[in-house]
Amino acid sequence: MQQTRQSNLIPHTTGSQGKTTPQRITSFAQDLQKGESFPFHEHQSAQLVYASHGLLKVTTHEAVYIVPPQRAVWMPNGIEHRIDVHEAVAMRSLYIEPSLIQNQALQPRVIMISPLLRELILTAIAIGNEYAENSPESRIMDVILDQITEQSGIALALPLPKDSRLLIITRTLIDNPADTYKLEDWVLKVGASKRTINRLFMQQTQMSFQSWRQQLRLHQGIELLTAGQSVTQVALSLGYRDTSSFIAMFRRCLGVTPTDYLRACDRN
Repeated sequence: MQQTRQSNLIPHTTGSQGKTTPQRITSFAQDLQKGESFPFHEHQSAQLVYASHGLLKVTTHEAVYIVPPQRAVWMPNGIEHRIDVHEAVAMRSLYIEPSLIQNQALQPRVIMISPLLRELILTAIAIGNEYAENSPESRIMDVILDQITEQSGIALALPLPKDSRLLIITRTLIDNPADTYKLEDWVLKVGASKRTINRLFMQQTQMSFQSWRQQLRLHQGIELLTAGQSVTQVALSLGYRDTSSFIAMFRRCLGVTPTDYLRACDRN
């Protein structure tokens, strides 16, 4: 298991520390190395977690969100989360006052980062947090908020169940995503019927067992591809019999092949 090193800097942390500047939208930049992490914490402000390079994983008590290039995690204020670095990253975060948030942005989600939004985020980092209200810089922040609101959500969340029987299944698969057990095989191992397992998966993750396992394999596939493994290596390590099956799953979920996805990341 990969060891993690906790970063000694958690920006805009909980409680009375809160946001350290009066601006409604502030930015934070930090380069992190593989294996570093921010332990569970929360913010008074909402956070947009973006990696302009590398791969982050954001975990709440309800789900895991993967943050490859061209994606970001929207994290509303007051939700505990941790951040783990799976490949060296240039983390660029924005912090937004809760009063500016619309109802549809009250839950964590993965969003697309368009080329325009990417450049706006980097511009916000360059501006810093000492800009005046009603200044040209503050108007750039307003455009950023508009752009965040307009981005559609991406299905890159992996919900985490709480039932002890489901945890046996999900933890086994997380440790070994190539595991080939079918739902019928888990019945005796966890002491629950197939019907009960199916019902609990839908209740607690809003996914079927098969969909949850596919989402896990997508997560781990992105991690392995980002780490430099070939498409064939990734497919076999995730339990696919052939490369074409993995490519078909990847394209079905993300709309692009693994090769096209990596090309887009390289351009980012």
